[in-house]
Amino acid sequence: MGTLHYGGSEAPIHIEERALAHLKVIVATKLRRNESFTLSWRYPEGDPEGRSTIWLHPSIPLQFTFDELEPPQLNLQWIHALMEPANSSGGVTFLEGVLETPTG
Repeated sequence: MGTLHYGGSEAPIHIEERALAHLKVIVATKLRRNESFTLSWRYPEGDPEGRSTIWLHPSIPLQFTFDELEPPQLNLQWIHALMEPANSSGGVTFLEGVLETPTG
């Protein structure tokens, strides 16, 4: 399981490693262009019900932490599919630690 640390929040966001690796590419691309966007998720099973959204902005500190030593293989089709919602007003959403894509 990977972890996303955002801003001054002490509550890390836990994301499956492969999903986090793909998200890292999207975030790095968008923030390198000085483009902000939202990232939303539902709380995992076992946590109180609910959902959260953060505004990803180049000026807010961000850290990706991976448990695995080797990075997972990236799927370019998945990256392209994730860029579409990242470029929309809806932003990127993931469910139970796995990114939701338009193509599944």
